[in-house]
Amino acid sequence: MSSRRHTTIAVIFGGRSVEHDVSIVTGHQIMSAFPADRYEVVPVYISRDGRWFTGDALADIDSFKDDDILHRNGVRACFLPPDARYHGLIIDPLAGRFSKSELRRIDVAFPALHGSHGEDGSIQGLFELADIPYVGCATLGSALTNDKIMTKTVLRQAGIPVLDDLWFSRDQWRKQPESIIAQALARLELPLFVKPATLGSSIGIGRADSEPLLRASIDIAANFDRRVLIESALTDGVEINCSVMGYGDQFEASTLEQPVSWDEFLSYEDKYLRGGEGMKSADRLVPAPLSADLTARIKETSIAAFKAVDGRGIARIDYLARPSENELYLNEINTMPGSLAFYLWREDGYASGALVEKLAQLARSAHAEKRQNTYDYQTNLVNVASQRGIKGGKGAK
Repeated sequence: MSSRRHTTIAVIFGGRSVEHDVSIVTGHQIMSAFPADRYEVVPVYISRDGRWFTGDALADIDSFKDDDILHRNGVRACFLPPDARYHGLIIDPLAGRFSKSELRRIDVAFPALHGSHGEDGSIQGLFELADIPYVGCATLGSALTNDKIMTKTVLRQAGIPVLDDLWFSRDQWRKQPESIIAQALARLELPLFVKPATLGSSIGIGRADSEPLLRASIDIAANFDRRVLIESALTDGVEINCSVMGYGDQFEASTLEQPVSWDEFLSYEDKYLRGGEGMKSADRLVPAPLSADLTARIKETSIAAFKAVDGRGIARIDYLARPSENELYLNEINTMPGSLAFYLWREDGYASGALVEKLAQLARSAHAEKRQNTYDYQTNLVNVASQRGIKGGKGAK
């Protein structure tokens, strides 16, 4: 029998985000995918108000039907310190005089967090400070792709086609709504889609076929973010999705899918409430019924787009297309797709276990490369400054 230690994976889910419930489902799909003979999976749940917990009961999704989950036996408070000495979780950080805190070292962090504080670079920055390998995009790539406005700006610079748009702040909307409506109707044609600049899972997104609906959709989107994006609609187009996985110069694109929704776009209900496995619950055509040329173009564009935003790990990239005219527009890049796009990679021979193992390996490769950077650069600057005094500081001459 091998005495080799299991790799410890901390799967982090929940979070202070409107996509909290989706994250719980994704987190449990990931935990159940890791082979138990090689991996020790540690569930880490972040509550809606931002508190961190761990414990075996959190690995059972049925436990979350009970609002009292955080008071169950074995569920303990924890946090991840931004101190590179620990490389793990501090459990029971406020232990009293008759108990003590515990350190749980982890080999790889696997954030299954969607939207705010999870896909926006926030938790990725924490992993960087803690010097822990983690799955998915780094801080820059996460922050970029979480922001639809910035994503489109970067993609345009990279020559990747995106739809025309207009964006503005919540404050601008409150102060000059008539001007914004006039600009939108002058520059773009109805129908239009209105979106919060961040978030995913179609939350806060509305389709506007008239000026009154445009105003109402902006009001809704402005409740979810301080910046709002208005985009042209491709009314006679279809949605095509492709997943990308890799790191550095080694990327691969998955089989394509064409979601089939009975609404104008895939709503939150389409994606998650009409079935039980995230995006897998929506009706879809897999593989997408496209020509070989257009299929190849979408895969090539997906890899180019992921590289342009400094992506790594996995993403699902969504397109709007007119296949008959070979017309294609990149719509969004999702760096933590619901259910990790398991259903797409399965078509390419990746079982769910193989997929999560691959992502953990990519995380460790990225971390190993980061460690090649020099961070300790010592000079005599402090001594010189001390001798000369600091201008504007106390005691400066």
